[in-house]
Amino acid sequence: MNSTPPANLETDPAATADDPRALPEEPWKEMIRLADEGKSDELDDFVSSLSSSDQAHALSYLDEEETERVFEALSPDDAADLISHLPETQAAQAIGSLEADTAAAIVRELPSDEMADVLGDLEEDHAEAILNSLPIEEAASLRQLTSYEDDVAGGLMVSELMRFSDDMTVANVITQLSQDQEQYDEYDIRYGYVCDSRGALIGVLPMSQLLFVKRSQPIEAIMIRNPLSVLDTTPLEELIEFFDTHDFLGVPVVDNSGVLKGVVHREAVDYATVRATESDYLKSQGIVGGEELRSMPLWLRARRRLSWLSINILLNIGAASVIAIFQDTLKSVIALAVFLPIISDMSGCSGNQAVAVSMRELALGVVRPAEMLRVWLKEITVGLINGSVLGLLVGICALIFDGNPYLGLVIGLALFANTLVAVSIGGTVPLLLKRLGVDPAVASGPLLTTITDMCGFFLVLGTATVMLSKLTS
Repeated sequence: MNSTPPANLETDPAATADDPRALPEEPWKEMIRLADEGKSDELDDFVSSLSSSDQAHALSYLDEEETERVFEALSPDDAADLISHLPETQAAQAIGSLEADTAAAIVRELPSDEMADVLGDLEEDHAEAILNSLPIEEAASLRQLTSYEDDVAGGLMVSELMRFSDDMTVANVITQLSQDQEQYDEYDIRYGYVCDSRGALIGVLPMSQLLFVKRSQPIEAIMIRNPLSVLDTTPLEELIEFFDTHDFLGVPVVDNSGVLKGVVHREAVDYATVRATESDYLKSQGIVGGEELRSMPLWLRARRRLSWLSINILLNIGAASVIAIFQDTLKSVIALAVFLPIISDMSGCSGNQAVAVSMRELALGVVRPAEMLRVWLKEITVGLINGSVLGLLVGICALIFDGNPYLGLVIGLALFANTLVAVSIGGTVPLLLKRLGVDPAVASGPLLTTITDMCGFFLVLGTATVMLSKLTS
């Protein structure tokens, strides 16, 4: 692969408009041209000259047929290198556009964790067709990897590791390393893992130790016994905690019987953490599935968004109905309309802060879904302080705006009370949803917005109705 960065027209005075080193403004057209002309080596060099983001950008302009032509023109190794630089969803789209045999040849060149990620994002039929095109042993190993959820140790681990039996000597290990040099080329070779006859992990072998002992020495004598490990079902939250408290670059993964399954690297956990955060944010904004790229099929994108938006219509009709009930009061004191959006927005902000804290604490494992009362008490104390301050400020604004102290009182009391409602809902609803098995990232937002809007409108208009004679005098 060509690792030399391309010349930049703005920084390299030697580069001109006719300089072949200058990248075209529309690299996707160059990719298609080279693929159609069968210039595989030139295509590989050109793709390698693009940054990862430029590669993803260029491929987003290609339709399925064009993507297939480009990937078929690349060697499986070069195509796999390109796939590994793409976002997971885009990588799955690219693989999904290929025939099973072509896709299988590319997938074989990927690390095991990336193989599992790509296949897990494909339609089940296409993933199975690719697996059927792989050697039986590789397909069986991949099926096991894809059976894990993405956010557990088994779904984050790599199965490429150096495994040694407990009866080997240092000389045996060195011989094995020499014989299997090609296989180990891309492995993390800082540590080897020593297993018994059942495949159970019994020790970790620092590879640097091999340089300082006699070749006749049994590896059992120099390995680290009873090493720390994690179960293949360990969730992401616990893996984050593990790496926060241990200065390790990786940790072995075992099943319930202690059999070694793979290794989870710190960087994989860090990446999964970022991905989970991005996914939660997208879900909270109504992107069902937590992932969307504009290169995805039009109807799929529209359907995912509509499933959220159509529910929001019903929720907003509920909030609007509160205003309809008190429309006579609103007509009598039109100044109330000025402050309704303020009450709604400020209460929503307070509630969203509480949601964010609850989501974070759930992710860190410092709070449990059953602890709603404790969380509510913590939130209500903050709400009393913030609600008082915010209510006083907006009440003063209402007094200055209209000159009627009773309007300031109505608006101030409504914001104070609705802030208490908002932090109560924001703090406890994520825990309740988690307990019910519903994704709190998806449902917390619309529930909070609708309830705080309805309560805010009701509190303002209801209190104003009671004090109508004071407001209109």
